[in-house]
Amino acid sequence: MALKENMTVLELIEEMGKSGVLGAGKIEKATKLLAKAINDKETAVFLSITGPIVPGGLRRTISDLIKKGYVDVIITSGANITHDLVEAFGGHHYRGYEKDDEALFEEGIGRIGDLYTKSEDFELFEKKIIEILDDITSETSKFNIRELLTRIGEMVDDEESILRNAALNNVPIYAPGLIDSMLGLQLWMYTQTNNLNLDAVGDMHQLSDIVFSSEKVAAVILGGGLPKHYALASNLLRGGVDQAIQITMDRSETGSLSGAPLEEAKSWAKAKAGSDLVTVIGDVTIIFPLIMAGAIDILNKNRPD
Repeated sequence: MALKENMTVLELIEEMGKSGVLGAGKIEKATKLLAKAINDKETAVFLSITGPIVPGGLRRTISDLIKKGYVDVIITSGANITHDLVEAFGGHHYRGYEKDDEALFEEGIGRIGDLYTKSEDFELFEKKIIEILDDITSETSKFNIRELLTRIGEMVDDEESILRNAALNNVPIYAPGLIDSMLGLQLWMYTQTNNLNLDAVGDMHQLSDIVFSSEKVAAVILGGGLPKHYALASNLLRGGVDQAIQITMDRSETGSLSGAPLEEAKSWAKAKAGSDLVTVIGDVTIIFPLIMAGAIDILNKNRPD
């Protein structure tokens, strides 16, 4: 692998590809597959997001992909939606509070690895989300989850918000585990004194329409968990996805979905026979920006003048 001065990201990835093996080879393959999926107008790109993607620094990355039209569907956890709204409402995520966790609790600070949140930011989040819910339920009280997230996104005033950019660019966001989050808790509390009805099954009507109207589907899976399964299982009735990239640090030995190799999905008809699949083992916050930057470079080079 030849390292040169002033190498571009793509040049580095291409050097990795010359080895063609282990993680380096998989990064090069994933980069080319991602560029191919985005460039193919007949392919719908499903982006599955779990883990602390927003507080981990990829909030603007995801928003930029939406703005560029590189993503057709987003499936994510309620936690990432919550963290997106925390920042949209003026809160932040922090570094440098390296103290005992019990001491952090006493100071109103929550920890996610080596990044931190403040209770005062979540108090602001609670206040703002209630104001939005009051506004949108004044017209109707029944939504499916996708509709609710779209309406919230339309009312967010932050150019880097994932929800806002998705709403503005007609990219649906699905969050099947929404209730398992701070936003979900606020929704439950809101229903104690207000009329709000969420129809989770209603999401599948719309999502299945997207699946069946797409010539091909490529799943880009960041982490695992429920969003990974929802992205793959929603394509089961069409025989599975045509392409998929998975970035995970989970292992397959325990039989967990998060660590399951993508090839296993073929046995469930969640990935088609002959589908193009790549699993890259590693930290999403490192690997996804790397392969995304390489894929964008490929797209720019192939764009007609």
